[in-house]
Amino acid sequence: MEWGFTEDRPIWQQLTEQITLRILKGEYPAGSRLPAVRELAAQAGVNPNTMQRAMAQLEQTGLAVSSRTAGRTVTDDITIIQNARKERAALAVTQCMTTLRELGYCRADALTILKEVSEHE
Repeated sequence: MEWGFTEDRPIWQQLTEQITLRILKGEYPAGSRLPAVRELAAQAGVNPNTMQRAMAQLEQTGLAVSSRTAGRTVTDDITIIQNARKERAALAVTQCMTTLRELGYCRADALTILKEVSEHE
């Protein structure tokens, strides 16, 4: 797995976002066991405490569940994952629409652009 970090935000937040994205994309399927904190920390090249903070944040969002016997797993509640995917998509669309409005495009123009771009992918 590739891990990339920027200087603009704390590493633990970026780790949380990257693991969240992997859950939403199905790289870590619903109900599957997540790698141990130390293993993930070694892969990412970060301190285990930093990774622990990211994993605790995943638990707070409901995407991860901790068990004394099974370690951490991805939630098996598909609704939580679907809602998180929808929220992430809505955020991306909102950011895109903000940029297009700044460029002077209206909603109809934005839809046309979206259709044109999606046809070329």
